[in-house]
Amino acid sequence: MNTTPNIATVRALGDKYGNWGKWGDDDEFGTLNHIKPEDVVKAAGLVRTGRIAEMGLPIDDQGPQSGGGGLGRFNPIHLMIRDGGDVAAGTMVRDFYGGQDRHMRGTDDILIMPLQSGTQWDALAHIFFEGKMYNGFTADQVGSKGALKNDITGGCSRMIGRGVLLDVPAAKGVRWLPSGYAVTSADLEECERRQGVSVGRGDFVFVRTGQMAEVRDRGSWGDYAGGAAPGLGLDAVPWVGDRKIAALATDTWGMEVRPNETPDTNQPLHIVFLVYMGLWVGEIFDLEPLAQACSEEGRWEFMFSGPPLRITRAVGSPLAPVAVF
Repeated sequence: MNTTPNIATVRALGDKYGNWGKWGDDDEFGTLNHIKPEDVVKAAGLVRTGRIAEMGLPIDDQGPQSGGGGLGRFNPIHLMIRDGGDVAAGTMVRDFYGGQDRHMRGTDDILIMPLQSGTQWDALAHIFFEGKMYNGFTADQVGSKGALKNDITGGCSRMIGRGVLLDVPAAKGVRWLPSGYAVTSADLEECERRQGVSVGRGDFVFVRTGQMAEVRDRGSWGDYAGGAAPGLGLDAVPWVGDRKIAALATDTWGMEVRPNETPDTNQPLHIVFLVYMGLWVGEIFDLEPLAQACSEEGRWEFMFSGPPLRITRAVGSPLAPVAVF
């Protein structure tokens, strides 16, 4: 009997855990609907010491898009359009900041980047399956000017609440998971037990695989972008679906295990999570400072804040996420 997961497995999981129509035929928030105002109030109660752990990579030319496998993405390009050299050379005869006043001059810069080149959220318009995205919206709703449905701005006012770190390698007593390791529901449950934490409705869940630590240990990104990686496997879908979480983020390029478990379907969890469930997915989060903070604080829950940038019609966005203890 062939037990290899395939496209039929993806459809079955999507049908069982999908949320199309659950919050109305026009819904574009997906699993962020699980968050209630009282959940944000409770999350604020988790702030006790004031310690802050950053969870985002620097936005610069040293990012992960260096291995050639990241879907044509490149690292951010940061350029100055006014700099101190112009001031010193006296070439700014007129300047917005100072006008004719030669005593004052200013500097300005620009940024050129794929919106998903570093720490980022996927919008629900990021993935289509058989011509449709979350809630049944069709592919023609994302054109050359961006997404008319399910764009990233749906998350701008809702990405704050209770965060939970599930540190899978720590639970297994290793520094990081090996490439190709598929995180299961049992793995996530074991993390809950060991850490004394319970994941529930409206939570922001961060699954550490340790791949970011591995990258730093070897001193290069290598094939981090698009290469083999640990990540969530299809077996984790019931755990994610049953707990009604708001969003899920990992420290890997693609969130799910690579190589994928389905030989006939690329990125099957992107299909189940983003398309069927409307689950907001975060990738390339730096969970190493968070893991250290959780260990030193002795707790794996915290207040999370990480809204995307309000980029009209975007299908992804960088962010500067933080955990507050």
